[in-house]
Amino acid sequence: MRYLLAIDDTDNKESRGTGFRARSLASLLEEKQLASVEGISRHQLFVHPDIPYTSQNSSACLDILTDNIEAVRQTSRTFILNDSAPGSDAAVCLKKWEDIPLEVVEYGRRAKIEVLNMQTATNLADRYKIYLEGLTGEHTGIIGALAAIGLRKGENDGRFIWLSGKNLRDLEGVISIGELKRQIPLDAVYTLEERELDDETILELGNWIRPVMKHGRKILIAEKTNNNENGNWRIKSREYLKSISQ
Repeated sequence: MRYLLAIDDTDNKESRGTGFRARSLASLLEEKQLASVEGISRHQLFVHPDIPYTSQNSSACLDILTDNIEAVRQTSRTFILNDSAPGSDAAVCLKKWEDIPLEVVEYGRRAKIEVLNMQTATNLADRYKIYLEGLTGEHTGIIGALAAIGLRKGENDGRFIWLSGKNLRDLEGVISIGELKRQIPLDAVYTLEERELDDETILELGNWIRPVMKHGRKILIAEKTNNNENGNWRIKSREYLKSISQ
């Protein structure tokens, strides 16, 4: 069965970020054969003086397949308790994909533009029987963890840092789009004009490949280059990909 598992606020100013811990948790779940992690998406939340956050106020969501959800919950809970950085306000959220309601999707959208409070998150989780637990510090991470499952279910937000067992940091070089699709479950590569490139197109991956979620599709954005040796297309810059996945 398909579930969304989200974590938030697991870091401090000196430690590795929540994305790193999400990848570590994914590896642990797969090593223990508790779940198959189909993807990890990063979701940017509202940055505001009234919101405490470490660096960028983002949360991470694991899209998983499992038949042992209680073991996944317990393992994730223990991992976050033991691995979160000192001073963090870590939380974890877990819910079956098909049972995540539109109200939670809307909550995720609100978390990108509003200052929300812990009580709102708790009330919403209680209403829909969503597992949501603050584990360290002041527990404020419950706000972002709940928002992350809503944003991922909405399928129009965030960028991927892991797809089907692959840490996207490991992908590099020059490759056809068709071969890239065989390595990761990518739906399409678009030009800036939103024209889809065909699978025979040769693409320079660069060192920062991050598909974004748009209208239920995992896509990359490419731009034309003058480098005939390595093909005529390359993935857009880190700065651009960040700008369209905020």
